[in-house]
Amino acid sequence: MHAHAFPALRGAVPRLAPPACLLAVMAAALWLLDRIAPGGGAAAMLPALAGMAAGCAALAWVRPQRAGLSPPHVMLALGFVGMLLGLLVDIAHAGPAQLDALCGQAVTRGFAEALALHLAYLPGMHAGMLAGGLLAIPSLRLMRPHCGRYLCALFAQNLLCSAWMLVGMTAGALWLARWQPLAGGGTLPGMLGGMFVGMTWGMVASVALYRGFYTWRDRRARRAAAH
Repeated sequence: MHAHAFPALRGAVPRLAPPACLLAVMAAALWLLDRIAPGGGAAAMLPALAGMAAGCAALAWVRPQRAGLSPPHVMLALGFVGMLLGLLVDIAHAGPAQLDALCGQAVTRGFAEALALHLAYLPGMHAGMLAGGLLAIPSLRLMRPHCGRYLCALFAQNLLCSAWMLVGMTAGALWLARWQPLAGGGTLPGMLGGMFVGMTWGMVASVALYRGFYTWRDRRARRAAAH
């Protein structure tokens, strides 16, 4: 029994490493934010980790990967890093208290108004996330030179994934920040945790759409060839 278990375990570790790293980045960011602006980081941690873990599981289902980094994982990782660097610029410019007040205003608005507020007052965060996503194009071409039709090969698909991450970032922020006041604490940690969750689920939606499109296109081509 043990002889069969160890190969299975060795095969699972490479598949679990990328999502585990993403979860660790989110946990570290929430912990650091709680050190900068105490109050609320711990309350946002558990639902954010649960939501992001579920998103990583869904991403593994729609985009199976035996080992190593898949294009969506690379885009997510670079998007996370770009978002955090941009958010640090925004915090340095406006300060944690002002950003927490902004997040409190956004929670009471609809999606379109909240997105407009975020774009107006958190420009560094959004620019950093989009820049990180776009950096996936040259990095993935170096890592996977025969990537073919997938995300790293087409600029339009990369933009589509970035757009879905942007939408998911705001939607996730509103969801978690609206839940968090029930547990106490400021709104900013809930917003940040929700952004991580929303970006992950935005990537899931984007990957499901473009893989569904290619599946539909291939089936249509086969039917046309058969006739």
